[in-house]
Amino acid sequence: MLHVLLPLKDLVAAKTRLAGILSPSERRGLMQAMAEDVLAVLSSHPAADRLWLVSDDPGAALLAEHFHARHLAERALGCSGLNRVLAAACDRIDAGPGDHIMVLHADLPWLAARDVDAALTRYAAAGGLLLAPDRNGAGTNLMVFPAASRPSFRFGTDSCERHRQWAREAGVRCTLLQRKGTARDIDHPADIAQLLVATDIGDATRAWLDQPGLRARLTLAIPQAGSIQQGPAKAGTKGGYGA
Repeated sequence: MLHVLLPLKDLVAAKTRLAGILSPSERRGLMQAMAEDVLAVLSSHPAADRLWLVSDDPGAALLAEHFHARHLAERALGCSGLNRVLAAACDRIDAGPGDHIMVLHADLPWLAARDVDAALTRYAAAGGLLLAPDRNGAGTNLMVFPAASRPSFRFGTDSCERHRQWAREAGVRCTLLQRKGTARDIDHPADIAQLLVATDIGDATRAWLDQPGLRARLTLAIPQAGSIQQGPAKAGTKGGYGA
């Protein structure tokens, strides 16, 4: 059985690095749209036996219900911080010894079913710990592991290397998966510039972009939007749930 854990930060506090170009309500709308797109992919994927939305956001329960996921409130876990929350969530879902767990972030608007397929195929062939880093190879956007061999979660700066270090120390085979759908998260204005010209993002994120006047304003506000250049390399933090 595959359990999929999707941690979601309180949407009011999400994506603070975009405060220079998006209002609080716009940042909340973007984060919810991306979460809806990720949940849409996961809820319809035949391999995702149980989908868990881990969040204290006021709208999380309704969001989980809409996508036939199970809601797990952070406050019920008795801890804070992404790493501790995920460890507690793994204990709470009561996965069996032969089960597997996938953890991924909600700010992946390019995620598609084929990316989940690729992750599970690679994991089935290699076993151990599978990591899908961000585009710079610094952050960890997706991971898969046996429920009986839960890793030490090390989300934060350079989490991909820190997860690989754990695997080396534990004698666990670690495999990397590089795919656009798992690598392209949204943290900085340069990432929004990529969204503006994307044709293969989720429907909810596209609908958010299509709000009257938003594309035009963001194109003027983001220098990269004109040339569509890749943003500067950034360390993957994800300690703030992609904030």
